[in-house]
Amino acid sequence: MPGRPAPSRRTVLRGAALTPVAGLGLGACSPGGETVDSEPTAPVDLGAESEIAPGGAKLYRDHNVVVSRDAEGGLKAYSTICTHALCPINKLEGTKLICPCHGSEFDATNGEVLQQPATAPLKELPVQAKGGRIVAGPAPTA
Repeated sequence: MPGRPAPSRRTVLRGAALTPVAGLGLGACSPGGETVDSEPTAPVDLGAESEIAPGGAKLYRDHNVVVSRDAEGGLKAYSTICTHALCPINKLEGTKLICPCHGSEFDATNGEVLQQPATAPLKELPVQAKGGRIVAGPAPTA
């Protein structure tokens, strides 16, 4: 329109940020745009117990779970959905989990935040060894 100034880049971006977009849900920050379940909804067999050495951890991307083993052989499991923006964590270096969306880092042995922007620890999940297999599942309902 004549006499009307063009909108600034800031105005256009602000409008785009406020416009609802269908279908974003949990997949909004996930690489490739896929949506994922946040954690197992039933007990799941993750694999052989021997796959995790004492002091080590293993990431089970397909189930959004990480399992670690302490020096005494005890197992711990955590959801690998980042507590910052609900992105599935897909990288494990030693016992450090790294979120691909904004760089949050977590300790796979205790779920604690090592690097922000996340401020809340990962959710702990029940885990046990059954017949030489690791089984993790949802938290029991009260």
